[in-house]
Amino acid sequence: MKIGELASLCSVSTKTVRYYESIGLLAEPNRTDSGYRDYDQDAVERLEFIRDAQATGLTLSEIASVLELKVAGEGSCSHTQALLDEHLTNLDIQIDRLVAAKKTLTLLAKRASVLDPLECTDPNRCQVIENSRSEKLHITS
Repeated sequence: MKIGELASLCSVSTKTVRYYESIGLLAEPNRTDSGYRDYDQDAVERLEFIRDAQATGLTLSEIASVLELKVAGEGSCSHTQALLDEHLTNLDIQIDRLVAAKKTLTLLAKRASVLDPLECTDPNRCQVIENSRSEKLHITS
């Protein structure tokens, strides 16, 4: 099949297919006599795997590492699990940071709702944010 058919079948762009070829994630296909790329079912399966692996949050580099193990005939499950565990840990850290940010923003929004805008006379600062550093120290202590 031609590149457009492969791309359409796997819900990616032809530019994506060419890029994956250029970085070695997808093998260069055979060419027809007229020079068109000619993909087979293996290309479909590999491209679907790459797309699905990206959807889990794996980077192209991480996907390449999984595929390298497969090409070498080695098992990739424990390697993939380690990659996913690392992503889960990073997500937990991001969630903790987001929860802390939400708590801070909620406090600032509450303060903003009771402050008098007429008292905000400093041309370089906003009273809503002005004391947030000192309040944050009281919150985390």
